[in-house]
Amino acid sequence: MAKSPMRRSSTSRPPKQSLNPSSLPTKLPRLKQHQKPKPQSKSSKRPGKRLLSFDRRLGARFVAGADEAGRGSLAGPLVVAGVLLDYAELRDHRVRPLALLNDSKQLGAARREELFSAILCCAERIAVRVISHERIDREGLHRSNLWGLRDVLHELSPPAEVCVVDGFRLGPLAPRHTAVVDGDERSAAIAAASVIAKVTRDRLMRRLDPLFPHYGFRSHVGYITPGHSAVVRERGPCQIHRRSFQALCYLPQDEALARIDAA
Repeated sequence: MAKSPMRRSSTSRPPKQSLNPSSLPTKLPRLKQHQKPKPQSKSSKRPGKRLLSFDRRLGARFVAGADEAGRGSLAGPLVVAGVLLDYAELRDHRVRPLALLNDSKQLGAARREELFSAILCCAERIAVRVISHERIDREGLHRSNLWGLRDVLHELSPPAEVCVVDGFRLGPLAPRHTAVVDGDERSAAIAAASVIAKVTRDRLMRRLDPLFPHYGFRSHVGYITPGHSAVVRERGPCQIHRRSFQALCYLPQDEALARIDAA
């Protein structure tokens, strides 16, 4: 049976129109400010310059900053550091190693190690306090942290003329100081203290790892991770865990699940 030829639709397609170059706009419309791609500024590439400028605007030669590492950790010590910077000396080649200084939480491990060495060379003085898990359990985390911050600032004052601390008001027992919100992202002295505290604590936790090989302290340095929680549920907390913390992994699995469901 012969196939009948297909009939084309009676609806005719509009003829294709060729573009006339003269009809194109001579200028493209300008992008609004929020539509423009933001170029990476020099300050974002070298955040240390911005942090150093903040400290210089305080108008003092000797600026001390304090910060801590390990507040949210489930195991191991709290480390508090104070760094004293002499802004009469931090000029030209002496300040260049701090060009990449930033809050330790925004830096990779390799960069933190580099800056740790740079801060040791650039700082006028450094003070460190290592607060044990036993003291944290006995006196409380916040109280222990305030003690450490006060103590390092006392060690640096004098000669410190201005003391700045990340967020916490330390009370009348501390040297005269200013609590700076997000201080580790704004002040070079506080950021330097955060790097010293973080690197010191990470090194200590890695040294403790062979003593407690099942807990993985080398990788998570005591902070709560799914793997860390699983080991604690299986084996129980070890000698350096903070027993005063209300961690679900300290509880029997049935009780932990019940608390999660009730939340």
